[in-house]
Amino acid sequence: MRYTITCICALLLSAFALQAQDQHFTQFYASPMTLNPALTGSFEGTYRFSLIYRDQWKGILDNPFVTYSAAADFRFNMKKRGNRYKDAVGGGVLFYNDKVSVTGFSNNQIIISGAFHKSLSKSNDQFLSLGLQAGISQRNINYAGVDFQDQFNGSNGYSNPTGEVLPENNFAYGDYSVGLNYTYAPARSVGFYAGVAMHHIMEPSVSFFYDEEDPDRVDDNKLFRKYAAHLNVVIPLGENVQFSPRALYYSQGPHMAANAGANLRFLINQSNGTALHLGSWVRGTQDETNSPFMDAVILMTGIEINNFLVGLSYDANLKSLNAGGRNQGAFELSIAYLGEYEDDTILCPKF
Repeated sequence: MRYTITCICALLLSAFALQAQDQHFTQFYASPMTLNPALTGSFEGTYRFSLIYRDQWKGILDNPFVTYSAAADFRFNMKKRGNRYKDAVGGGVLFYNDKVSVTGFSNNQIIISGAFHKSLSKSNDQFLSLGLQAGISQRNINYAGVDFQDQFNGSNGYSNPTGEVLPENNFAYGDYSVGLNYTYAPARSVGFYAGVAMHHIMEPSVSFFYDEEDPDRVDDNKLFRKYAAHLNVVIPLGENVQFSPRALYYSQGPHMAANAGANLRFLINQSNGTALHLGSWVRGTQDETNSPFMDAVILMTGIEINNFLVGLSYDANLKSLNAGGRNQGAFELSIAYLGEYEDDTILCPKF
């Protein structure tokens, strides 16, 4: 059982996010810096604070998988005398954590993110953005929550000491990402947003078992590069309604996922900016053991008041873990605040 911990970690990593090696959020535009580094500072305002929380498979696990992220980013306009093109730079910091309580496994990341937003029109409703991220990740496991065969006392539990040779229970590694995003957001007209990103550029090893005498031994446990592409269109339907079809595709090693659906935004009170958001999507996935299949149907609702946005979503999984088909959905809550937001131009879609 020398590789028991490796197997446990591989299982946990695969379970965290759509049978892949990475986190994912259903409300992907509510966590822009985990989606694409180029979205850092991509908003009409001065600063943005955002929180997102997700728990998964609460219906079948006493301790569900928990993921959350907290971020702050800022936009600085580059004022040039005699130049109508309002270029800008963005900077931000992102903290991310996911955890499985039953074994005490956790993954923590802190990331510094920056982007340059180049205005492509004198009306400043069209931007091309390039973003970069650099961060440190730390993975931990609590061996007190894991039992081995040689610990069984022969009668009523696992109380004997183990003879397993276990590695250090935490390690850290550097991580880097790059992204590109295009925004066309004319006031009260059809807006278009598209971006691509590459995460985990260096494909770091994520194995607890590291042999200093033979580093290549853990190559099979590297974190594959993740390639992401996202698209959103905002279509005004009269004065008070916006229709936003959107899609997200990403692949990571043998794993793939694709989200497609739409949001509706209903303006309720123009004086205080109150609006209601409703949305629905479907998600398809594929891994090394399956042909493509439909994984989940997603429902979302949100409320927008002045500069605050709150979103709720639920993933209803279509593929059961067991014959009983017990609930294995995921709940997600997002909260955001946009500071000094006064313009109708939307440089980054909401939720």
